[in-house]
Amino acid sequence: MYRIVRKEQFSQDVFMFEVEAPMIARERRAGQFVIVQKGGDFNERIPLTIADADTEKGTISLVFQRVGTGTYLLAQMEEGDEIANILGPLGSPTHIEKFGRVVCVGGGIGVAPLYPIAKAMKEAGNDVSVIIGARTKELIIEEDMMRTIDPDLTIVTDDGSYGMKGVVTEPLKAELEKGDVDLVVAIGPAVMMKFCTKTAEAFDTPIVVSLNTIMIDGTGMCGGCRVVVGGETKFVCVDGPEFDGHLVDWDNMMMRQRTYKAQEAESYHRCRATGEVVR
Repeated sequence: MYRIVRKEQFSQDVFMFEVEAPMIARERRAGQFVIVQKGGDFNERIPLTIADADTEKGTISLVFQRVGTGTYLLAQMEEGDEIANILGPLGSPTHIEKFGRVVCVGGGIGVAPLYPIAKAMKEAGNDVSVIIGARTKELIIEEDMMRTIDPDLTIVTDDGSYGMKGVVTEPLKAELEKGDVDLVVAIGPAVMMKFCTKTAEAFDTPIVVSLNTIMIDGTGMCGGCRVVVGGETKFVCVDGPEFDGHLVDWDNMMMRQRTYKAQEAESYHRCRATGEVVR
């Protein structure tokens, strides 16, 4: 069992749990994730990136958005409650080295998994610039944490309620136009990562993306998370979650993400309305 020692609500539907998991905290590396099972009346396997870890306290931080039945029930848990199972760390860690100048771009909930990567890149001696974006001011998360990495952090909102009005590809293009960017790291919604990739492609700049596909077991056995990268089938859970953005078949990935959208929506709305859990 994994006890929740701290719960924080970042926005209406975004939550952070700090959870006691000393072995995972000790072994985890930037870019890796865990599979969470709440336990009790619902045992859906939910993949969540490890947003941070404290080896002295033996805790990991998990940030998630309340979008379906599993995350809805998870969000109802409180400090002191225990999560039944957390499997990890899983996935391949981010390749960290001194590249030179690195631009890290996070969209929405993707800012949370971006933080440990940007931090590790900074600690490796890179000059790190950070761009984060969301639809509105209320959905911007981890601003203070990101400013410890880049005091000149760029913030973008779709409606202009905070920072620049626009989308993250606009300041990314401005950074790339300076001509000294060695690597872009982008994490967020698939469509955002797709257009960050197209922006980087115009400047012949490498880009690493972290894919958020449908995932069940997280160990490469079910094949649910398969994507096409460089014309080959890859499993996000074991071959990723990070890939060369220029090689990802984005249209195929986004089509697969919509596979169970109707069933997920029906389950979520029924759970919220009646408390009934559809398995």
